[in-house]
Amino acid sequence: MKVISDNATGMTSALARGAAREGELLVPGLLRCGHCGRKLHVHYGGKLGRYNCYGARANHGTERCISISGLSIDAAIAEQVLRELRPLGVAAALKAIESQSSQTTAAERQLELSLQQARYEAAHARRQYDAVDPANRLVAGELERRWNEALQAVARIEGEIAAVVARRPAPLGEAERQQLMAIGTDLKRAWSHPAATAATRKRVVRAALTEIVVRRDGAIIHAVLHWRGGSHTELKIKRRLNAAGRPNPHMPHDTIALISDLARLMPDQQITRLLNRIGVETGYGNAWTEERVRGFRNHHGIARYRDGEWAERGEISLEAAANIVGVCNMTALRMLRRGDIKGKQVCRGAPWVIKAADLADFAGNQRARRPLTPNPTQSVLDLQ
Repeated sequence: MKVISDNATGMTSALARGAAREGELLVPGLLRCGHCGRKLHVHYGGKLGRYNCYGARANHGTERCISISGLSIDAAIAEQVLRELRPLGVAAALKAIESQSSQTTAAERQLELSLQQARYEAAHARRQYDAVDPANRLVAGELERRWNEALQAVARIEGEIAAVVARRPAPLGEAERQQLMAIGTDLKRAWSHPAATAATRKRVVRAALTEIVVRRDGAIIHAVLHWRGGSHTELKIKRRLNAAGRPNPHMPHDTIALISDLARLMPDQQITRLLNRIGVETGYGNAWTEERVRGFRNHHGIARYRDGEWAERGEISLEAAANIVGVCNMTALRMLRRGDIKGKQVCRGAPWVIKAADLADFAGNQRARRPLTPNPTQSVLDLQ
């Protein structure tokens, strides 16, 4: 009953850990929010996942208490578990060697018990056959048939035992024993071995831990590990890992400022093309995509571009300025470069931004200029 209640995952299982589920995350069901006391839920995006506390939002309509990257907290907890279990690694290796060297497995033991029962039934059938009057041929024939069936059952079970013994692996050699002992002293190597599955790692963690209470204080995650036996360990997780399992790279402040300025001028798709055209790279030296620009904005709290922002700020583009002045775009560009029209450009290739008030002053000055008068001494060439 204890195992059944501990594996419960319904709405009434707030105090239970829940059964180990599918997925790559290490400690689902063991995490409890240190802010509201509720269990954390798991959310997967592909193979990657996060631990989120949705209880306060679901019950009270507030924001979620905590959201933790699965990669960051799983790595820290796994390291702590391996550190605590390292002294038990040699004992586990010795137990594995002893278990492998045992000649009787559970399946073989079950077959041996079945064989004993079959032999007893065969002997009992023989005694019944010997005790019957040979003159009573009908009864003697029935008892003989039962005896033959019992002997066939004995032969069948003996054949199954022989097949199991034939499939039994060979005893470990000295080199294999030494290798197993080496793995026992280096649990980290066994933990990251290709043959070690996520389910195996979860079983190890659940055998050592009963619960993990987590809370977030800015960029630091405080985790209290409750071990079986009553001990507690507190962890402070400062390092944040990205989706590739690596620490986030340092992004130059000028790149952050550039994307912040561009987000006020154009949507993400145009920002992507401009950044790739002028040679600005991501933190890992990759080209920008629209998804990366969107993720960068969200991470740094940069609002996305909205239609009508230019008009709200009283700004116009180069093309609009050229129409107002009554010149072509190239002429307006030369006027900007000469300083006739005041404007600014965030970076090379970015759109020119002109204040509508400055352009109105420029247009008014142009209209105020008096036209040139003809020179009376200038000769006129009359072509006929």
